[in-house]
Amino acid sequence: MTQPLRYAINVTLDGCVHHEAGLPPDSESMAFWTNELRRSDTLLYGRVTYELMQGSWRRPESGQWPDWMDADEVAFSEVMDPMRKVVASGTLDAVDWNAELLTGDVVEAVRTLKERPGRGISLGGVHLPVALAAAGLIDEYTFVVHPVVAGRGPRLLDGIWNQMRLELVERREFRSGATVQRYQAVS
Repeated sequence: MTQPLRYAINVTLDGCVHHEAGLPPDSESMAFWTNELRRSDTLLYGRVTYELMQGSWRRPESGQWPDWMDADEVAFSEVMDPMRKVVASGTLDAVDWNAELLTGDVVEAVRTLKERPGRGISLGGVHLPVALAAAGLIDEYTFVVHPVVAGRGPRLLDGIWNQMRLELVERREFRSGATVQRYQAVS
């Protein structure tokens, strides 16, 4: 049995997935994202998302979290920091931060990754998920939809040409007005 590949991302009402386009994080959304991380034991990112996450959530060499982090952000970081990370990149020569580098055919590499033992793979980012969705490798999609119209920025799954059918398996609303919509891929 393969481990599930779960794609989760914040998105605005007009489909923007730029990391700064939605509502600012609050304790409810940070707790949600921390629990999402706990559902998997591996994180899968492309280079851009890996570098963004590493710059924000990696424990500093001093061992002390920065002063700008509140308790919810520290809790998120303490889950993410030790997790195994897999980075799909054709431009990086090496990675660290508990990471391994995927090179070559990313679709075949992720098929192989899914065959490894584990609780699941958490996928993030903008471009890598498009390739994996087009190949039918994503098992679950979680969108936190923010009540914001961004008006610009990268769009959710932009580049998918074939229709994908998804089944809604969970929906809930945050106090902020953002909603979590979780879908399973339908074969």
